[in-house]
Amino acid sequence: MKTLRAAVAFLLFALAGAIVALFSVHTGPDVWPFSSGLWLSVLVLTVIAWQGLSTLAAFRSRNARHQRLADLAVPAIFGLWLVFLWEVVTVGANVPQVLLPSPGLIVARLFTSADVLLADFRQTFLQAVLAGYALGCLGGFLVAILADRVPFLKRGLLPLGNLASALPIVGVAPIMVMWFGFDWPSKAAVVVIMTFFPMLVNTVAGLAAASVQERELLDTYAASYWQSLVSLRLPAAMPFIFNALKINSTLALIGAIVAEFFGTPIVGMGFRISTEVGRMNLDMVWAEIVLAAVAGSAFYGLVAMAERRLTFWHPSYRQRGV
Repeated sequence: MKTLRAAVAFLLFALAGAIVALFSVHTGPDVWPFSSGLWLSVLVLTVIAWQGLSTLAAFRSRNARHQRLADLAVPAIFGLWLVFLWEVVTVGANVPQVLLPSPGLIVARLFTSADVLLADFRQTFLQAVLAGYALGCLGGFLVAILADRVPFLKRGLLPLGNLASALPIVGVAPIMVMWFGFDWPSKAAVVVIMTFFPMLVNTVAGLAAASVQERELLDTYAASYWQSLVSLRLPAAMPFIFNALKINSTLALIGAIVAEFFGTPIVGMGFRISTEVGRMNLDMVWAEIVLAAVAGSAFYGLVAMAERRLTFWHPSYRQRGV
């Protein structure tokens, strides 16, 4: 507990100093770019916060709940400190908004343009990303089962998978727009292409993960192909499948946003980013980036949580004591 108290003391001191520094840069005279006192105090506060985080990271507790809170607090406080430095540097050094808006302006934009951001989120994420993600992952999974059953498909599709993973999205997206129109189905088609082959390759690899001894044991029971698939090979492939789902959760959002650069109705995250950059509204661009980052992280977290729930029996989790 002595380590925890020391960490809290360092961090509370750094927090108090950070509040004073923020108040100073927002209300002080317009000479901060030349004020060495401000930057020296920010540097000292950063060293103190660094010491507090190092001490908190070294904290170990037998109470699992306390340990989990400490493990979560380290990255959260580190991220907040980076935001603090961003705010102080952009405001204190009078950095032009067209180059880098401050976090305060971005947060204000998130609230004042909430209706526009919500419409963009609905168009890009709820329609294009989720539809393309579901179709691409399901298609890749079913074709992997078929390729596992038909050997020549496995030998023919896997090289194509490697080739498709190298396709430039900036070349595929305009073609999909021509085929499926300007609305969200063309973006979903791009997402399908980006997510199909990662799921195919990972599922095929996962279906081969069961050991020879396990397969021979089922053979001694005269198990059919489908009985072996359901009771042994698919459970063994679950970590590979979830690995593909996690990879695709980020690829899908990137694909949909980039595809919107090549034609879309007047709504969508990619459309908003491309148009607001032209208008020099960088705070709106950053608001879209923040929204995309939060949505992508939450999506990835949901998939990881499902993986933890469904594959808790896997040796990789048992070895970690989870």
